[in-house]
Amino acid sequence: MAAPLESDLLRSFLAVADAGSVTLAADRLFRTQGAVSLQIRRLEDNLGQPLFTRQARGVVLTPRGEQLVPYARRVVAMLDEASVALRDKPLIGPVRVGIPDEYSGSVLPRALAAFDERHEGVQVSVRVEHSSAQIAALEADEIDLGVIYDWAYVQEGEVLCIDPTVWVTSTAHAQHLRRPLPVAVYFQSDWSRDYAEAGLNQQGIDWRAAWSCDMAGGFRVAVTNGMAIAPLSRSTIPAGCRELTSQDGFPIVDSARVVLRRNPRGTSPAVEGMAAMLREAFLPLRQVGVGRKGADG
Repeated sequence: MAAPLESDLLRSFLAVADAGSVTLAADRLFRTQGAVSLQIRRLEDNLGQPLFTRQARGVVLTPRGEQLVPYARRVVAMLDEASVALRDKPLIGPVRVGIPDEYSGSVLPRALAAFDERHEGVQVSVRVEHSSAQIAALEADEIDLGVIYDWAYVQEGEVLCIDPTVWVTSTAHAQHLRRPLPVAVYFQSDWSRDYAEAGLNQQGIDWRAAWSCDMAGGFRVAVTNGMAIAPLSRSTIPAGCRELTSQDGFPIVDSARVVLRRNPRGTSPAVEGMAAMLREAFLPLRQVGVGRKGADG
């Protein structure tokens, strides 16, 4: 039965393979040349075959040595990863997160659930609200992190992505061809008045409020079922629907930033862990450059 391969021997093997020299490898490992040579011989004895061919100016891998390299790298990498994971202190404590309704059914649920499962010592609570309510909640110490829309480019915080708001229609119902145009609007929303409705008026489009609600989820229902067109974040367009472009006579509603804001009273390792997760969740949107929309901001 073959002797088990020791991780220390594999580290020395990789050092020699990368350096092409026992002497250079010994310097990198802060060991003597004799100690490294002994480890290589032990590894070769365990495997019952040579791993290096000795030459005048160093060593080269034998075919068996080349075969061992990827396995050795994998084993060493896994051991290093395990060492870091076990050395890190577990995250503990409460984390209160505010998110817009737009992302409550798309970008964030799986990420939030995965964070909650991975860090059992963290109590995650999620608050789904418009941006203005989240900003107030941050100031009142009711949440630790808030994912908000910043269409005016005045909010401080970490920019997660740009996710434009666009007009969306159902491909099956084509409500955008009707006049007056049936439109989904928000209740008493400055954003709806100043961006969505103002854009239609500037284009000279005859429209009517066919669907009124206070959450983006209601807009997706209205569009999908052919009740109205609606302003939605480009990244959250429902299946069976499409963006209305300038070729259809509809400009982009806004190009708002999605910003991560923190509670001004301070942070914690658990909160920073959640911030890292949110950053990662929005990375695909940042890479492709998508969009925004909100009720009152």
